[in-house]
Amino acid sequence: MNETKKLVELIIEGIQEKKGSGIVVVNLENIDGAICRYFIICQGNSPQQVEAITESIGDVVREKLAEKPSHVVGLENAQWVAMDYSDILVHIFLPEVRAYYNLETLWEDATLEHIPDLD
Repeated sequence: MNETKKLVELIIEGIQEKKGSGIVVVNLENIDGAICRYFIICQGNSPQQVEAITESIGDVVREKLAEKPSHVVGLENAQWVAMDYSDILVHIFLPEVRAYYNLETLWEDATLEHIPDLD
């Protein structure tokens, strides 16, 4: 398995570890001019959960792949946190902020993979 696919799996694991929901993997590999290969979008129900998901992703990826994000922005209000793993941008939203920006619809040619929520 290539390293980018492994990173996608570990990010999903980190999200699910803190009960993040509505996970969507947006595959941008075949989109000309895309800023990365994947967007991973999810949500938490409170700023505290958004922070916990962000921390969990960082911990899982660091422990299992020895990588850190190059940038993390948005933790000051934890309504929308973005984590930059170069080939992958992770977006962790509060539900109302996610609905407002609706990132899943930015690229009509992108392939979307919806990851089922864990119970």
